Amino acid sequence: MDDYLVGVLANIGIISFVALSAYVLLLAGEVSFGQQAFFALGAYAAGMGTAMLRWPLAPALLLGALVGALTAALVGRATLRLTGLYFAMATLAFAEMVRILFELFTFQVEVAGGLVGPRGTDGFGDIRYLFENEITPAQYMAGIWVLLAVTLASFAAFDRSRYGRALRQAGTDPLLAELQGVAVVRVRLVATAAAGALAGLGGGLYAHLLTYVEPGNFNIMLGVHSLAYGLIGGLGTAFGPVLGVLIDIGLLESSRLFAGYRMIVFGGLVAVLLIVRPRGLLDERAVHRLAGFCKGLLDAVAARRLDGSLRRR
Repeated sequence: MDDYLVGVLANIGIISFVALSAYVLLLAGEVSFGQQAFFALGAYAAGMGTAMLRWPLAPALLLGALVGALTAALVGRATLRLTGLYFAMATLAFAEMVRILFELFTFQVEVAGGLVGPRGTDGFGDIRYLFENEITPAQYMAGIWVLLAVTLASFAAFDRSRYGRALRQAGTDPLLAELQGVAVVRVRLVATAAAGALAGLGGGLYAHLLTYVEPGNFNIMLGVHSLAYGLIGGLGTAFGPVLGVLIDIGLLESSRLFAGYRMIVFGGLVAVLLIVRPRGLLDERAVHRLAGFCKGLLDAVAARRLDGSLRRR
């Protein structure tokens, strides 16, 4: 496979995790401009796991997800009683605080005769686990998409559970959800922790793909885009944010047709869809129709097979 295509697909898979983290909070009825903070925390934690502690990749990625989840839970506990613009501004302030802290954070250890670790504004390099273990870019990209597929399958199962319904109830009408016995604050706190874990996992994957990260990688635009992906792709299913990432990175960023105009086209697309389809391309109605179509198609295929079997008899 072409190296450029491998890089694009790997990037799409990684950014999908931070898009899904913002999507979880949208389902809970909260708008976050700060998911890049947990993405950064996961990147640094996972990078330190392999480069400094010499851990295998899987435990390091788990560490990144855990740091993201715990930090998000702590932030959520302090901010979830805020709503609307106040919650959005609180998450943005936290993300900027994390970015500035990483600009000041220096911690290095000697590994294999050299110093390795974060160096403030100079970033954190030598995250070379993939090279040291001869993992090719194509293999790593495949691993990213396997993790993403497992995540999407988990979302599909979650949506059909009573916890998934409780999350959507809390996001749609929190007062009515409370009256129906849903612990809205607790549901939102769990959603916040899950969102932090997803962003932290994506950050760990990102650090190992690039082998180098710096605080500037985790600016406000990453948070804005991660939120916009769900608004473009749709809130009816977890595939919506992934569709948003595919449109932005897979089409707008990777195509020469939109070179130099990507941000203008992306912003215009968000504005138009917010007016025409407020809950995105794959909203609940579209997902219901698609599910009905697929069910009808499967029923037709099953009926045709049954008819053919009866004729042969």
